[in-house]
Amino acid sequence: MPEKKRHRYRFIKWAAGIFFVLFAILASIAWFLNVKSQPMLASQIKTLLYNSTDSLYTITFSKVSTNILTGSATLYDVKITPDTIRYRELVKLKRAPNNLYQVTLKKLAVSHFHPLILYRERRLQIEDILFDKPEVYMVNKQLDFNENRAPRPVQSPYIFIAKSLKEFSIKTIRFKDASFKYINRNIKKSNVFSIDDLNITLVDLLVDSTSFDDSKRFYLLKDVIINLKDYNYPTPDKMYNLKLNQLDFRASTGTLRVNKFAVEPLYDEMKFGEVAGYARDRFNILMNDISLRGINLPLYISRQELRAKEMTIANGFVAVFNNNGLPKKQKENRIGKYPHQLLQTLGAPILVNKIELKDIDISYAVYNEESQQRGKISFEHTSGIISNATNIAQIKAANPILEAKLNTYLLGQGKLDVDFKFDMAVNTGNFSYSGVLQNFNARVLNQITKPLGLVRINRGNVDKLKFDFKADDFGTKGTVDFSYFDLSVALMKNDPEKDHLVKRGLLSFLANALIIKSENPGPDGLLVTQKVDYKRPENTSFFSMIWKSLFIGIKHSVGITEEKQAEIKQHIAKFKEMKESHEVRKQKRLERRRKRENER
Repeated sequence: MPEKKRHRYRFIKWAAGIFFVLFAILASIAWFLNVKSQPMLASQIKTLLYNSTDSLYTITFSKVSTNILTGSATLYDVKITPDTIRYRELVKLKRAPNNLYQVTLKKLAVSHFHPLILYRERRLQIEDILFDKPEVYMVNKQLDFNENRAPRPVQSPYIFIAKSLKEFSIKTIRFKDASFKYINRNIKKSNVFSIDDLNITLVDLLVDSTSFDDSKRFYLLKDVIINLKDYNYPTPDKMYNLKLNQLDFRASTGTLRVNKFAVEPLYDEMKFGEVAGYARDRFNILMNDISLRGINLPLYISRQELRAKEMTIANGFVAVFNNNGLPKKQKENRIGKYPHQLLQTLGAPILVNKIELKDIDISYAVYNEESQQRGKISFEHTSGIISNATNIAQIKAANPILEAKLNTYLLGQGKLDVDFKFDMAVNTGNFSYSGVLQNFNARVLNQITKPLGLVRINRGNVDKLKFDFKADDFGTKGTVDFSYFDLSVALMKNDPEKDHLVKRGLLSFLANALIIKSENPGPDGLLVTQKVDYKRPENTSFFSMIWKSLFIGIKHSVGITEEKQAEIKQHIAKFKEMKESHEVRKQKRLERRRKRENER
């Protein structure tokens, strides 16, 4: 029995010794290969980048560590920089790209680079490269000779590596939590645009004898995936925050999705204008679901030109507010600032063939100093199609009209169908708008007429409001057909002692008796069409001009014209004269009575 134990002990000791020796041999071989592979890998990486970019880029790093068993390597203090002298040479040769990049990071990790395949088959195959928290600086300068060039290198990078490699491939290249800075050299003054915490994945990079001609690849890649969790940009005027939540883009499908986009004012409605120092429009915008489809990524990369086939904007609101109690901005000029005109001033070319709106609430509110109240007009559950949104000259030459066909509900009740046509080919801001508003209770208009017009609608029903206008920078002309019946109104005034609007009894009586038309068509069955010619003050906004043109048409349709208002003022003046004359005669009678009583 003791003899068996001794044999077992010897076996274990010999086995352990052999295992230790084998481990030492393998470790030594791995160490040797690691040491030998490090300079080879470092040399290959430097040579590949330099050669495959036509001698434009070089890579430097402080050291490289490798693990031959896992097929991984790590580069430290990495910097990828362009050679500006070589860039100028490539410009002369008409081979230079539109974009120059500079990348710096502390660590670059290479996983599973298969050194044996590299040694035996001259194929450098890498599973994954991770740029951890890199700083990327991009400069764009559009070069004429790159116009209409295919989304691939000027010439195949394979010709630069063919002598040393048959293939160079990387399954994934990941830029994790990247800090991205961009500057546009195509304009005179350009601020640096920056985004942090950006994640980019480049999928299946392949350089071999066939990849250059593969039409399914762009820039030798199968796909580009971009993710951005949160983005917050305070506007230079310090009045708004632009916020974006969860952006996802995939180049293979050309689809971009944004969960939430917001333009958040930094001050409440009344304080916003006070901080601005004048009656400035305050915008509050939130869109909960935005998607673009059919994006041409190579075109955007090469020329900073955004083209998309379709865009969908759903579940959100646009709220505009203005405090008219504040002074107007001195020398403020809003000429040239209609929506289609602002589109033309964007720094980058853009084309979206079709924009679909779904369930968007739009409102325009004004604080009226006379009534000391806030009037609001809202267009709820707005949906529709916007076509041909562009600022590209060639597109506008073929089709200069941007059209928006929308359907919505005025103040949540009356169904409104409206059609805008914007002419982008002229410099005078020409556009037209027409629409039909279906039947609703006229009292809902009190949200607008009381605070802004000091008119309360007691009762009334609207059959139809139809309008058709043509506008430009200087005003709008058109017609309003307002069909209604059983209309009664009350004129209001602000009573400081009661802190609310009160009815002006006599004026209301005179208005209903002398001015207000209770129905249209009238007893004769004829519908009276009102013509409107509104001269736009230079400081009037797009929303304000449209609202005022419609409001004038409605007022005139019910009889509240300038002539009728002048007529009622004359009646009031005569009534005041009669009242004053009556008071004088009454006072004289009282004086004569007191005099007779004193004489007795």
